[in-house]
Amino acid sequence: MSTNSESAEKRLPTGVMLNAYPDSIGKVLADTVKMLKSPELKEAFSLFYILPTFFNSDLDRGFSVIDYNLNKELVSESDLRELNRLNLMLKFDLVLNHLSVGSPQFQDMLSNGDHSRYKNFFIDWNEFWGPHGEMGDEGYVIPRKDYLQQLFMRKPGLPILKVRFPDGSDRPYWNTFYQEVIYKELSPGDLLKISGISADQAAAITKKVNAAIQAKRDFKEIDFGSDSHFRDDVIAIVESKRNYLGQMDLNAGSEGVWEFYDETLKKLSDYGAKLVRLDAFAYLHKQPGMTNFFNKPGTWEYLERLKEIAEKYELILLPEIHSEYGYGLHEEVANRGFPIYDFFLPGLVIDALDRGTSVALLRWIRELGEKGIKTINMLGCHDGIPVLDLKGKEVVGISKAGLLTDEQIDAVVERIMERGGRVKNLFGPDGKKISYYQVNATYFSALGEDEKKLRLARAIQMFMPGIPQVWYLDLFAGKNDYAAADSGATAGHKEINRTTLSMSDIERGLKQPIVLEQLALIRLRNTSPAFGGELEIADTEQHILQLTWRNGICTATLTADLRDHSFIINQTDSTGAGSSLSYD
Repeated sequence: MSTNSESAEKRLPTGVMLNAYPDSIGKVLADTVKMLKSPELKEAFSLFYILPTFFNSDLDRGFSVIDYNLNKELVSESDLRELNRLNLMLKFDLVLNHLSVGSPQFQDMLSNGDHSRYKNFFIDWNEFWGPHGEMGDEGYVIPRKDYLQQLFMRKPGLPILKVRFPDGSDRPYWNTFYQEVIYKELSPGDLLKISGISADQAAAITKKVNAAIQAKRDFKEIDFGSDSHFRDDVIAIVESKRNYLGQMDLNAGSEGVWEFYDETLKKLSDYGAKLVRLDAFAYLHKQPGMTNFFNKPGTWEYLERLKEIAEKYELILLPEIHSEYGYGLHEEVANRGFPIYDFFLPGLVIDALDRGTSVALLRWIRELGEKGIKTINMLGCHDGIPVLDLKGKEVVGISKAGLLTDEQIDAVVERIMERGGRVKNLFGPDGKKISYYQVNATYFSALGEDEKKLRLARAIQMFMPGIPQVWYLDLFAGKNDYAAADSGATAGHKEINRTTLSMSDIERGLKQPIVLEQLALIRLRNTSPAFGGELEIADTEQHILQLTWRNGICTATLTADLRDHSFIINQTDSTGAGSSLSYD
């Protein structure tokens, strides 16, 4: 194991981590703090991963950051002081690849154009691709076919958003994720500045333009009839009122971006962060002729530079990456001294509980130990349940098996879908769907809303290597929220697993056996010295899973039947006294 990995291991905190938005519980972060102070949650959590509506944002439930200041509608300085008194270490996101179009940097560029100090803070698509493609009829460069085939798309079409500069030019900027152009309706007064136009003409044209905007038709195709000589002036006025929503890719070739990263990491440290999740980091390094997802060595160079900045502020970086197991990126990141997200565990646990076999799960547990991979693990989260991650991969003619076979993965997906899940897909450069990415569902619903399965799934998670991260809604056995998923909101499919729990929901939940049983398992993991020792795996029948943590005389052993989902936990404390928890 590398020195970097040994250093990360020594610095990695221990205990169990709660995961929620500032307004997942009640209405503001103070309500979550109140819950954490309740007797039922005493000693349950040592860390708290607060999702990025903690900051000022406008899209994608926080992942389109405007700035990293406190969102004062949800968060206060006193909340941070209370969390510190509870001895909770915090984890936040740094969204590396992009910022909101509402960010001060992008708004400055829109206002000042070529004279903006942030002109190079974002990626001008035509400047980037100019020597490597041909200008198309729509005003943006189309990369050469061999380059285009390297691009990894998160949505159909080229990843660009055309923005209007003060000089009236439309310029395409790199936009990997969400975008929307919003045209404001006109008033007749907006058109009266046009030379020679009458009030009646302004009113008639306004009516036509607004009808097109309301119907989301292209207003440039309007038949202006006898007023056609006003067409160009009208279009210019409509375009001047254009607004945007979107997540604009940052130009990491600009030193200004690195100064921004440094300022942001310091700010997160000042808030009380110990861990920082690097969201969308694999898209950051871009180079013509190479994939725009985790290209090498550029991505490694960026990660090392970020690590140097983070170490100034005593922060541990957690690169977030979804990639097929067979491709081995998780192992490469771990070997560079970073802890990784265990995106393999959620699907493996569902498979184990549905098929009643520990084979695939134990293969992964053994690999974590043998290779010294440090993880943050989870069952559910703010995103979906990963499935693509479990796949094998064929690289340069060499085939590496996945943690599950393609048939087994398909079966997992099918079962979750039958239980009400929704599917997220990826797209190729031609806009065609190429693969499912994740299934969106609460973990409880993904398990068929079976409390025995959820209880055992939580027990297995608590006995896994790494820091267990617990999604608030799973703790309270939340069910799929179909109304939210069907709302039509941005990333609406994810809202199936983001239901806000009222304080009365929490009060009722803390009286439910399935919630209290999970909290007992969480408290055991968070407080027992045994989990600071070594993990032993017993040789058992395939339907029996037996895991023992041993630290001196302190032990904790999980013995579970994956067929009937019963289990027992035997433990020995530092005095040598034994106790057990049994669940049928």
